[in-house]
Amino acid sequence: MSLGDEYENTGGYGGSGQTRTRMPDSGGQHGGGRRGGGRTSSRSLVTVVGVVVLLIAAIAFANRGGDDSASGGGDDSPKAEATAPSGEKPVRSANAGIPSGFARDRQGAESAAANYSVALGSADLFNTDRRREIITAVYTPEVAAARQADLDRAYSSEEFLANIGLDKDGKAPAGQTFISRVIPVGTKVTKSTENDATVEVWYTSLFGLSGERSTNPVTESWYTTTYQLKWVENDWKITDFQQKDGPVPVGRDQQASTAEDMTKAVEEFGGFTYAR
Repeated sequence: MSLGDEYENTGGYGGSGQTRTRMPDSGGQHGGGRRGGGRTSSRSLVTVVGVVVLLIAAIAFANRGGDDSASGGGDDSPKAEATAPSGEKPVRSANAGIPSGFARDRQGAESAAANYSVALGSADLFNTDRRREIITAVYTPEVAAARQADLDRAYSSEEFLANIGLDKDGKAPAGQTFISRVIPVGTKVTKSTENDATVEVWYTSLFGLSGERSTNPVTESWYTTTYQLKWVENDWKITDFQQKDGPVPVGRDQQASTAEDMTKAVEEFGGFTYAR
């Protein structure tokens, strides 16, 4: 039913579908003199009803239009606002605690890139055993094997660890908490085929040491990482990535939380599984 059809059926406006309502006379010889006011009230009532019907019809039309655009065939390119769940469950299992089993489509590639960003930006990467599990889970087998030794050297460098306030084993000093967390804000597919995808992930990150004597307090940064993904072993895996700064929003004039509040928040607020 079109908007016009619904309008005519409700008698909101003129035309053959309009319904006239005649207000009852107030009686006696004064009836004829008062009918004019009755018709005026009738027209006012019909106008009000018409406006209400128009509003309801417009809302229904807009909602119906939104559904049609979301499910329309032909172009499956995601729009910037298309972040609502589609009903397709892209994550069915986990590999080393990282979501896996993503759908073999654009949506699955976006979900994989977002979840891999979280894993690669976590504090777990500073633990040797967890780092190796993460690298094996998110990279293609050949890339994981080639990068494992390089990453071990980078994350085991005492100079590097000392610069961020950690000891040679990647642990925070007593009384302090090491925080490294990535929070994806959005994703964008720039290339997609059956076996390959390029996905950009825009995210903010928290990094530093939370504690009364910390010389590296937790700070916020913004980055965009572009992931090259390949369909391997029934899942999306990373073959390469590039990172750049921003986009960076203007910071609000808010007072920084205490070290105690920051530590408590990180310990009590868990992360998310990202799925579109």
